[in-house]
Amino acid sequence: MSLFIPEGYTNLLGSAENTEKAIKSVKTMFQDNLSAQLALLRVTAPMVVPSGTGINDDLNGVERPVRFPVKSLGDAPAEVVHSLAKWKRLKLAEMGVTPGRGIYTDMNALRPDEDLDNIHSIYVDQWDWEKVITAADRNEAFLRKIVTRIYEAIKVTENKLFVEFPQIEPILPENIYFISSEELLRRYPGMDAKARENAIAKEHKAVFVMGIGGKLSDGSIHDGRAADYDDWSLNGDILLWNPVLQSAFEVSSMGIRVDAESLRRQLREKGESWKESLLFHSRLLAGQLPLTVGGGIGQSRLCMFLLRKAHIGEIQSSIWPEDMISKCKSAGIILA
Repeated sequence: MSLFIPEGYTNLLGSAENTEKAIKSVKTMFQDNLSAQLALLRVTAPMVVPSGTGINDDLNGVERPVRFPVKSLGDAPAEVVHSLAKWKRLKLAEMGVTPGRGIYTDMNALRPDEDLDNIHSIYVDQWDWEKVITAADRNEAFLRKIVTRIYEAIKVTENKLFVEFPQIEPILPENIYFISSEELLRRYPGMDAKARENAIAKEHKAVFVMGIGGKLSDGSIHDGRAADYDDWSLNGDILLWNPVLQSAFEVSSMGIRVDAESLRRQLREKGESWKESLLFHSRLLAGQLPLTVGGGIGQSRLCMFLLRKAHIGEIQSSIWPEDMISKCKSAGIILA
Protein backbone atom coordinates (compact mmCIF):
# COMPACT_ATOMS: atom_id res chain seq x y z
CA MET A 1 0.00 0.00 0.00
CA SER A 2 1.07 3.61 -0.52
CA LEU A 3 0.82 6.34 2.12
CA PHE A 4 -2.76 6.61 3.40
CA ILE A 5 -3.94 9.66 5.34
CA PRO A 6 -7.12 8.83 7.30
CA GLU A 7 -9.72 11.56 7.05
CA GLY A 8 -10.15 13.40 10.35
CA TYR A 9 -7.40 11.41 12.09
CA THR A 10 -7.11 12.03 15.84
CA ASN A 11 -4.33 10.89 18.15
CA LEU A 12 -6.47 9.40 20.93
CA LEU A 13 -3.60 9.48 23.41
CA GLY A 14 -2.95 13.18 22.94
CA SER A 15 0.61 13.81 24.09
CA ALA A 16 3.81 12.05 23.05
CA GLU A 17 4.32 11.20 26.72
CA ASN A 18 1.04 9.29 26.88
CA THR A 19 1.94 7.45 23.68
CA GLU A 20 5.29 6.35 25.12
CA LYS A 21 3.61 5.17 28.33
CA ALA A 22 1.03 3.23 26.33
CA ILE A 23 3.70 1.60 24.14
CA LYS A 24 5.51 0.40 27.25
CA SER A 25 2.26 -0.94 28.70
CA VAL A 26 1.40 -2.87 25.53
CA LYS A 27 4.84 -4.41 25.22
CA THR A 28 5.04 -5.43 28.87
CA MET A 29 1.51 -6.82 29.03
CA PHE A 30 1.57 -8.68 25.74
CA GLN A 31 4.86 -10.50 26.21
CA ASP A 32 3.74 -11.60 29.68
CA ASN A 33 0.42 -12.82 28.25
CA LEU A 34 2.11 -14.58 25.34
CA SER A 35 4.68 -16.39 27.48
CA ALA A 36 1.91 -17.56 29.83
CA GLN A 37 -0.33 -18.79 26.98
CA LEU A 38 2.43 -20.76 25.21
CA ALA A 39 4.82 -21.65 28.09
CA LEU A 40 7.72 -19.64 26.68
CA LEU A 41 11.02 -18.63 28.28
CA ARG A 42 12.59 -15.32 27.26
CA VAL A 43 16.07 -15.62 25.71
CA THR A 44 18.55 -13.16 24.21
CA ALA A 45 18.87 -13.20 20.43
CA PRO A 46 21.55 -12.10 17.95
CA MET A 47 21.31 -9.06 15.67
CA VAL A 48 23.79 -10.58 13.22
CA VAL A 49 24.51 -14.09 11.96
CA PRO A 50 27.29 -15.52 9.73
CA SER A 51 26.61 -15.30 6.00
CA GLY A 52 26.42 -18.50 3.96
CA THR A 53 25.10 -20.76 6.71
CA GLY A 54 21.39 -20.66 5.85
CA ILE A 55 20.57 -19.39 9.34
CA ASN A 56 19.14 -16.05 8.20
CA ASP A 57 15.55 -15.88 6.99
CA ASP A 58 15.28 -15.44 3.20
CA LEU A 59 11.73 -14.00 3.50
CA ASN A 60 10.53 -14.05 -0.13
CA GLY A 61 14.01 -14.86 -1.43
CA VAL A 62 14.64 -11.48 -3.07
CA GLU A 63 15.26 -9.13 -0.13
CA ARG A 64 18.90 -8.11 0.38
CA PRO A 65 20.31 -8.47 3.89
CA VAL A 66 22.59 -5.81 5.35
CA ARG A 67 25.99 -7.50 4.97
CA PHE A 68 29.44 -6.48 6.23
CA PRO A 69 32.92 -7.97 6.91
CA VAL A 70 33.99 -8.73 10.49
CA LYS A 71 37.58 -7.61 11.06
CA SER A 72 38.38 -10.03 13.91
CA LEU A 73 37.15 -12.98 11.84
CA GLY A 74 39.46 -12.27 8.93
CA ASP A 75 36.79 -10.15 7.22
CA ALA A 76 34.39 -13.10 7.10
CA PRO A 77 30.96 -11.80 6.05
CA ALA A 78 28.10 -11.43 8.51
CA GLU A 79 24.60 -10.08 8.00
CA VAL A 80 21.87 -8.40 10.01
CA VAL A 81 18.99 -10.80 10.58
CA HIS A 82 15.73 -10.55 8.63
CA SER A 83 14.09 -12.68 11.30
CA LEU A 84 15.08 -15.53 13.62
CA ALA A 85 12.95 -18.31 12.16
CA LYS A 86 15.86 -20.73 11.83
CA TRP A 87 18.08 -19.49 14.66
CA LYS A 88 15.35 -20.29 17.20
CA ARG A 89 15.29 -23.96 16.19
CA LEU A 90 19.04 -24.18 16.59
CA LYS A 91 18.71 -22.53 20.01
CA LEU A 92 16.02 -24.97 21.13
CA ALA A 93 18.23 -27.90 20.13
CA GLU A 94 21.18 -26.38 22.00
CA MET A 95 19.04 -25.88 25.13
CA GLY A 96 17.48 -29.35 24.96
CA VAL A 97 13.95 -27.96 25.35
CA THR A 98 11.27 -30.65 25.56
CA PRO A 99 7.86 -30.71 23.75
CA GLY A 100 5.29 -28.34 25.20
CA ARG A 101 7.76 -25.61 26.06
CA GLY A 102 9.54 -22.95 24.04
CA ILE A 103 11.31 -19.60 23.87
CA TYR A 104 10.62 -16.04 22.80
CA THR A 105 12.89 -13.08 22.19
CA ASP A 106 13.00 -9.46 21.11
CA MET A 107 14.06 -9.56 17.48
CA ASN A 108 15.44 -6.39 15.89
CA ALA A 109 16.05 -6.52 12.15
CA LEU A 110 16.86 -4.29 9.19
CA ARG A 111 15.09 -4.79 5.88
CA PRO A 112 16.38 -2.10 3.52
CA ASP A 113 14.28 -3.32 0.58
CA GLU A 114 10.94 -2.59 2.27
CA ASP A 115 8.61 -0.19 0.45
CA LEU A 116 7.96 2.44 3.11
CA ASP A 117 4.32 3.28 3.85
CA ASN A 118 1.95 3.38 6.84
CA ILE A 119 2.85 -0.09 8.05
CA HIS A 120 6.30 -0.83 6.61
CA SER A 121 9.65 0.40 7.94
CA ILE A 122 13.24 -0.62 7.29
CA TYR A 123 13.42 -1.32 11.04
CA VAL A 124 11.51 -4.41 12.13
CA ASP A 125 10.86 -5.34 15.76
CA GLN A 126 9.13 -8.59 16.62
CA TRP A 127 8.49 -10.99 19.40
CA ASP A 128 10.02 -14.02 17.73
CA TRP A 129 8.83 -17.21 19.41
CA GLU A 130 9.31 -20.96 18.91
CA LYS A 131 7.86 -23.97 20.73
CA VAL A 132 8.91 -27.63 20.60
CA ILE A 133 6.17 -30.03 19.49
CA THR A 134 5.77 -33.74 18.74
CA ALA A 135 5.15 -35.40 15.38
CA ALA A 136 1.52 -35.91 16.47
CA ASP A 137 1.13 -32.13 16.79
CA ARG A 138 1.85 -31.48 13.13
CA ASN A 139 -1.76 -30.95 12.09
CA GLU A 140 -4.27 -28.16 11.49
CA ALA A 141 -6.15 -28.70 14.76
CA PHE A 142 -2.97 -28.05 16.76
CA LEU A 143 -2.15 -25.00 14.64
CA ARG A 144 -5.62 -23.57 15.33
CA LYS A 145 -5.16 -24.13 19.06
CA ILE A 146 -1.89 -22.17 19.07
CA VAL A 147 -3.41 -19.33 17.03
CA THR A 148 -6.36 -19.14 19.42
CA ARG A 149 -4.01 -18.79 22.39
CA ILE A 150 -2.06 -16.01 20.69
CA TYR A 151 -5.30 -14.22 19.85
CA GLU A 152 -6.37 -14.55 23.47
CA ALA A 153 -3.11 -12.87 24.53
CA ILE A 154 -3.89 -9.98 22.16
CA LYS A 155 -7.44 -9.62 23.51
CA VAL A 156 -6.32 -9.68 27.14
CA THR A 157 -3.80 -6.96 26.33
CA GLU A 158 -6.47 -4.85 24.63
CA ASN A 159 -8.79 -5.17 27.64
CA LYS A 160 -6.06 -4.30 30.15
CA LEU A 161 -5.06 -1.32 28.02
CA PHE A 162 -8.64 -0.03 28.21
CA VAL A 163 -8.41 0.04 32.01
CA GLU A 164 -5.28 2.19 31.82
CA PHE A 165 -6.35 4.32 28.84
CA PRO A 166 -10.17 4.37 28.72
CA GLN A 167 -10.23 6.48 25.55
CA ILE A 168 -9.08 3.37 23.64
CA GLU A 169 -12.12 1.11 23.64
CA PRO A 170 -11.80 -2.62 22.83
CA ILE A 171 -12.91 -3.55 19.32
CA LEU A 172 -11.70 -7.13 18.81
CA PRO A 173 -14.35 -9.87 18.43
CA GLU A 174 -14.62 -12.75 20.86
CA ASN A 175 -13.16 -15.32 18.46
CA ILE A 176 -10.76 -15.36 15.54
CA TYR A 177 -12.09 -16.69 12.21
CA PHE A 178 -10.15 -19.40 10.34
CA ILE A 179 -10.08 -19.76 6.56
CA SER A 180 -7.61 -21.30 4.10
CA SER A 181 -6.08 -19.29 1.28
CA GLU A 182 -7.74 -21.69 -1.17
CA GLU A 183 -11.17 -21.13 0.42
CA LEU A 184 -10.51 -17.40 0.27
CA LEU A 185 -9.76 -17.65 -3.45
CA ARG A 186 -13.02 -19.53 -4.08
CA ARG A 187 -15.02 -17.01 -2.04
CA TYR A 188 -13.62 -13.97 -3.86
CA PRO A 189 -12.50 -15.28 -7.28
CA GLY A 190 -12.37 -11.86 -8.97
CA MET A 191 -10.04 -10.26 -6.44
CA ASP A 192 -6.30 -10.31 -5.91
CA ALA A 193 -4.87 -11.66 -2.65
CA LYS A 194 -4.76 -8.32 -0.82
CA ALA A 195 -8.32 -7.47 -1.80
CA ARG A 196 -9.44 -10.90 -0.57
CA GLU A 197 -7.72 -10.26 2.76
CA ASN A 198 -9.43 -6.87 3.06
CA ALA A 199 -12.84 -8.39 2.33
CA ILE A 200 -12.57 -11.23 4.85
CA ALA A 201 -10.99 -9.06 7.56
CA LYS A 202 -13.68 -6.39 7.19
CA GLU A 203 -16.36 -9.06 7.60
CA HIS A 204 -14.89 -10.96 10.56
CA LYS A 205 -12.53 -8.35 12.14
CA ALA A 206 -10.00 -11.02 13.22
CA VAL A 207 -8.90 -13.73 10.77
CA PHE A 208 -6.25 -16.41 10.41
CA VAL A 209 -5.55 -17.16 6.74
CA MET A 210 -4.04 -20.65 6.49
CA GLY A 211 -1.83 -22.26 3.86
CA ILE A 212 0.50 -19.56 2.50
CA GLY A 213 3.42 -20.17 0.15
CA GLY A 214 2.24 -23.06 -2.02
CA LYS A 215 0.37 -22.84 -5.31
CA LEU A 216 -3.40 -22.34 -5.27
CA SER A 217 -5.82 -23.96 -7.71
CA ASP A 218 -5.44 -21.08 -10.18
CA GLY A 219 -1.65 -21.45 -10.20
CA SER A 220 -0.99 -18.34 -8.10
CA ILE A 221 0.32 -18.15 -4.54
CA HIS A 222 -1.45 -16.16 -1.86
CA ASP A 223 1.82 -14.60 -0.68
CA GLY A 224 5.50 -15.47 -0.86
CA ARG A 225 7.15 -17.59 1.82
CA ALA A 226 10.66 -19.00 2.15
CA ALA A 227 10.82 -22.74 1.56
CA ASP A 228 12.79 -23.61 4.67
CA TYR A 229 10.93 -22.48 7.77
CA ASP A 230 7.11 -22.84 7.61
CA ASP A 231 5.37 -25.91 6.23
CA TRP A 232 3.22 -24.19 3.59
CA SER A 233 0.26 -26.46 4.36
CA LEU A 234 0.37 -25.70 8.11
CA ASN A 235 1.06 -21.97 8.38
CA GLY A 236 -0.73 -18.64 8.07
CA ASP A 237 -1.13 -14.98 8.97
CA ILE A 238 -3.14 -13.31 11.74
CA LEU A 239 -5.06 -10.40 10.21
CA LEU A 240 -7.03 -7.80 12.14
CA TRP A 241 -9.39 -5.24 10.61
CA ASN A 242 -7.79 -1.84 11.16
CA PRO A 243 -10.51 0.82 11.50
CA VAL A 244 -8.00 3.68 11.19
CA LEU A 245 -6.48 2.45 7.93
CA GLN A 246 -9.68 0.75 6.74
CA SER A 247 -7.78 -2.35 5.70
CA ALA A 248 -6.63 -5.81 6.77
CA PHE A 249 -3.67 -5.50 9.10
CA GLU A 250 -1.17 -8.33 9.53
CA VAL A 251 0.22 -8.63 13.06
CA SER A 252 1.75 -12.09 12.85
CA SER A 253 3.11 -14.65 10.40
CA MET A 254 3.54 -18.11 11.88
CA GLY A 255 3.23 -21.82 11.37
CA ILE A 256 4.25 -25.36 12.09
CA ARG A 257 7.81 -25.58 10.82
CA VAL A 258 9.15 -27.85 8.10
CA ASP A 259 10.18 -31.38 8.89
CA ALA A 260 12.69 -33.22 6.69
CA GLU A 261 10.08 -34.32 4.14
CA SER A 262 8.38 -30.94 3.71
CA LEU A 263 11.75 -29.16 3.61
CA ARG A 264 12.94 -31.30 0.69
CA ARG A 265 9.61 -30.91 -1.13
CA GLN A 266 9.46 -27.13 -0.75
CA LEU A 267 13.11 -26.62 -1.68
CA ARG A 268 12.51 -28.63 -4.87
CA GLU A 269 9.42 -26.58 -5.67
CA LYS A 270 11.44 -23.37 -5.40
CA GLY A 271 14.48 -24.76 -7.21
CA GLU A 272 16.61 -24.41 -4.09
CA SER A 273 17.66 -27.99 -3.36
CA TRP A 274 21.27 -26.76 -3.20
CA LYS A 275 20.45 -25.38 0.26
CA GLU A 276 20.28 -28.90 1.66
CA SER A 277 24.05 -28.76 2.27
CA LEU A 278 23.93 -25.57 4.39
CA LEU A 279 24.42 -25.73 8.16
CA PHE A 280 20.79 -25.29 9.24
CA HIS A 281 19.31 -27.46 6.51
CA SER A 282 21.76 -30.35 6.83
CA ARG A 283 21.19 -30.50 10.58
CA LEU A 284 17.42 -30.55 10.10
CA LEU A 285 17.64 -33.28 7.45
CA ALA A 286 19.90 -35.30 9.77
CA GLY A 287 17.24 -35.21 12.52
CA GLN A 288 19.34 -33.02 14.80
CA LEU A 289 16.72 -30.27 15.28
CA PRO A 290 13.40 -30.53 17.15
CA LEU A 291 10.01 -30.31 15.50
CA THR A 292 8.57 -26.88 16.26
CA VAL A 293 5.83 -24.34 15.75
CA GLY A 294 6.75 -20.68 15.75
CA GLY A 295 6.39 -17.23 14.32
CA GLY A 296 6.91 -13.54 14.66
CA ILE A 297 4.52 -10.98 16.15
CA GLY A 298 5.21 -7.39 15.19
CA GLN A 299 5.85 -5.21 18.24
CA SER A 300 5.38 -1.86 16.51
CA ARG A 301 2.55 -3.34 14.44
CA LEU A 302 0.64 -4.55 17.51
CA CYS A 303 1.19 -1.24 19.32
CA MET A 304 0.05 0.63 16.23
CA PHE A 305 -3.18 -1.37 16.08
CA LEU A 306 -4.02 -1.30 19.78
CA LEU A 307 -3.22 2.41 20.15
CA ARG A 308 -5.20 3.29 16.97
CA LYS A 309 -2.24 4.93 15.27
CA ALA A 310 -2.22 5.79 11.55
CA HIS A 311 1.51 5.24 10.87
CA ILE A 312 4.10 2.89 12.28
CA GLY A 313 6.41 5.90 12.61
CA GLU A 314 4.22 7.10 15.49
CA ILE A 315 5.43 4.02 17.40
CA GLN A 316 9.06 3.56 16.37
CA SER A 317 11.97 5.74 15.34
CA SER A 318 13.17 5.07 11.80
CA ILE A 319 14.00 6.76 8.48
CA TRP A 320 11.24 8.20 6.30
CA PRO A 321 11.11 10.15 3.02
CA GLU A 322 10.85 13.91 3.57
CA ASP A 323 7.60 14.19 1.60
CA MET A 324 6.05 11.46 3.78
CA ILE A 325 7.09 13.28 6.96
CA SER A 326 5.60 16.51 5.61
CA LYS A 327 2.29 14.98 4.46
CA CYS A 328 1.86 13.16 7.76
CA LYS A 329 2.64 16.27 9.82
CA SER A 330 -0.03 18.22 7.91
CA ALA A 331 -2.54 15.58 9.00
CA GLY A 332 -1.47 15.56 12.66
CA ILE A 333 0.58 12.36 12.26
CA ILE A 334 3.98 13.00 13.84
CA LEU A 335 6.67 10.53 12.77
CA ALA A 336 9.51 9.76 15.18
